[in-house]
Amino acid sequence: MEHLWLYAVLVFGIIVLPGMDMAFVLASTLMDGRRSGTAAVAGIVLGGMAHVAMSALGIGLLLQHVPVAFNVLLLAGALYVAWMGYGLLRNTHALSELQDQPSRPLQQTFVRATLTCLMNPKAYLFMLAVFPQFIRPQQGGIVAQSIALGGITSVVQIAVYGSVVLAAAQLRVWLRSSSTSQTAFSHGLGLLLMLTAGSTLWMGWRTL
Repeated sequence: MEHLWLYAVLVFGIIVLPGMDMAFVLASTLMDGRRSGTAAVAGIVLGGMAHVAMSALGIGLLLQHVPVAFNVLLLAGALYVAWMGYGLLRNTHALSELQDQPSRPLQQTFVRATLTCLMNPKAYLFMLAVFPQFIRPQQGGIVAQSIALGGITSVVQIAVYGSVVLAAAQLRVWLRSSSTSQTAFSHGLGLLLMLTAGSTLWMGWRTL
């Protein structure tokens, strides 16, 4: 059990750091409200489960030994988040007309969140460098252990990103009272997304 607690602490330390997944959850909640943010969290959790499954099946090793595949994922994920940020920077009314109804279906937010997580290079780096160290073949089946570790990951994701949703939902209420604040925050969020994309691309590429 000791190594499971260590894994939980390590996963929390990684997830709590701002990145592509957190940026998407934050943007979804601010744009479309708490329900959209919750759908984004659900998509991120599904993406995290997929990462665990791929690691257990050895697909992570393929990405490790075929750098081109990793580069494609890295570039696609960073460009997608940068595109979101650019849209917020360019559109001065992106947050200026906050509505009770989401601007897009919750299913679409869910799918986009899952794709964002699947294109997140930080997750692949974690699965390649850290995840295998917590598998103990002598203590049981690899699949069962992967499920346990995946469950821990999902719980931490829900706790961290769920907190982001709650905080962003309160911030959204405040933003609705000031159009000036909405525009300023929209631009700030857009810049944050673009910086996150650039940082992800730079740090990921340097680790190759």
